[in-house]
Amino acid sequence: MNFIPVYEPELPAAAAQAAAECVRSGWISSEGPAVRMFEERFAERIGRRHAVAVSSGTAALDIAVAALGIGPGDDVILPAFTIISCAAAVVRAGARPMLADADPATWNMDVGQAADRIGPRTRAIMPVHIYGLPVEMGPLRELAQPRGVRLIEDAAEALGLTYRGRPCGAWGDVATFSFYPNKPITTGEGGMVVTDDDGVAERCRSLRNLCFEPERRFVHRALGWNYRLTALQAALGLAQLENLGDIVARKRRLAAGYEERLADVPWLQRPLPRTDDAENGYWVYGVALADDVPFDAAEAMRRLHRRGVGTRPFFWPMHEQPVFQARGWFVGERYPVAERLARRGFYLPGGLTLTEAQQDRVAEAVRELFT
Repeated sequence: MNFIPVYEPELPAAAAQAAAECVRSGWISSEGPAVRMFEERFAERIGRRHAVAVSSGTAALDIAVAALGIGPGDDVILPAFTIISCAAAVVRAGARPMLADADPATWNMDVGQAADRIGPRTRAIMPVHIYGLPVEMGPLRELAQPRGVRLIEDAAEALGLTYRGRPCGAWGDVATFSFYPNKPITTGEGGMVVTDDDGVAERCRSLRNLCFEPERRFVHRALGWNYRLTALQAALGLAQLENLGDIVARKRRLAAGYEERLADVPWLQRPLPRTDDAENGYWVYGVALADDVPFDAAEAMRRLHRRGVGTRPFFWPMHEQPVFQARGWFVGERYPVAERLARRGFYLPGGLTLTEAQQDRVAEAVRELFT
């Protein structure tokens, strides 16, 4: 029996051709024209004035936080249920992460809880579009703007999606994207920061390039990073950007296949297809076991692995991360929805190369978890 991986990236032939053209031209570093072209077309796609290409989604978060001047003494509100990159960027800046639980239906940040966490030291809110369903950005903007609180929109899992008709990534003061191989488009590793603020964009460009001075290159008034994206990577991204709509449509067709095959499984919570303002793009197809299932996600994944089906666990909550507990943070704090999702949730194979026959096998294995 062939093993079905969770994700198998698919690169169009045009991507290889674009990378080969970079090699032939000799422009393979970040100085190559492909980086500038990628930034321009990406900014146009999201509807922002500026896009700054960087070496990873984590680098994008680091730079976004630093460019907004967030540092010691500041609080940043973010989801308890997210990847650690979000909290890590806040901590590396010297600021303090403040957590809000997930909404039990959408799995995104609970906006009401985020509102309750705002205090005199709150400098920013970092909403994260979880697993392909956009966050309620409208209420978050209404919450943040009158208070002078900045919005750092993590759209790594929502490229190509819209909220209230506007692209995800167009709502925050800054927004970040990732081009890791499991994202809608990939450059192997890579990321992007987008903004409409000229000053923030200029700081992002400086921070990604070691804060070199324009006139005196090796004189530095600030510390930055080497977070540059290469021309080879940008060429890969450019070749896929034009097909983004098709990629999202195919993801939704895969999800529809799972919905049809698993609709009558009562002990499985499937992802919410849409909210009043947005449609799920199904970056991954995540499921969660009902509370009365007598085993957890780890056991479910073991059983599926024995049947040749790959899975991945859900995010582990920020307040239960040993690295933060060692600092004495989040003592006594509970985020029950995030805790439940971490223990009951996992996602199924959803790569663009997945066939209908493979989906049949996955669904059959899921339905047989009790046997």
